[in-house]
Amino acid sequence: MNAVLEFFYSNKEAIFIIALTIFLGLEVISNVPSVLHTPLMSGANAISGVIIIGGIILVGHADLENLSGDSNLLNLILGIFALFFGTLNVVGGFVVTDRMLEMFKKKK
Repeated sequence: MNAVLEFFYSNKEAIFIIALTIFLGLEVISNVPSVLHTPLMSGANAISGVIIIGGIILVGHADLENLSGDSNLLNLILGIFALFFGTLNVVGGFVVTDRMLEMFKKKK
């Protein structure tokens, strides 16, 4: 328990910034009109594409023969999570954008 408290105390500025950005992001996203949803989703997909590239780089640089080191194992796990969640975000963004664009097509 002391190690966790020491971690939070030593990284309190970074934790505060992350919490602030979460609340700010929720406030901004909740006030976006539906007309702007598609361009914003395209921007989010581009950011997630960069995250996927970073995950590929992390997984590629992980030393699979020497996973006993904390750094190698952490790089591999973070790279796999980045690949999974980035891909999930890109695919979900394309699905939502496709559904939004279907609303503007003329009905037969």
